[in-house]
Amino acid sequence: VQLQASGGGLVQAGGSLRLSCAASGRTFSGYLMGWFRQAPGKEREFVAAISWIVDITYNADSVKGRFTISRDNAKNTVYLQMNSLKPEDTAVYYCAAGSPAKGGSYPYTDRRRYDYWGQGTQVTVSS
Repeated sequence: VQLQASGGGLVQAGGSLRLSCAASGRTFSGYLMGWFRQAPGKEREFVAAISWIVDITYNADSVKGRFTISRDNAKNTVYLQMNSLKPEDTAVYYCAAGSPAKGGSYPYTDRRRYDYWGQGTQVTVSS
């Protein structure tokens, strides 16, 4: 199983970026796909998640109204559209996949909900 995150970079405050997470190696039907981020000196935190089958999405309060998670089933790819970026959004962003088996064990915001992780992509927002 491989999750390949891309799309990070340097952007000015107020700008936009779109992150991509290409998934391969298995069928992800029924999986929960998520984005987390980790800033220097801080713990990895939940950003957004989406079900692979139904159109249900979840967003952290800090990104509501600015970030949108979506997926393209045909391309096995999950996206994170980030608008109105702020310096505090600076972090390494990770995509993750959680199996249906863990659905009743951990909430979607918990890192333990997810089985597979991508390598991360750096997002830097300058003021």
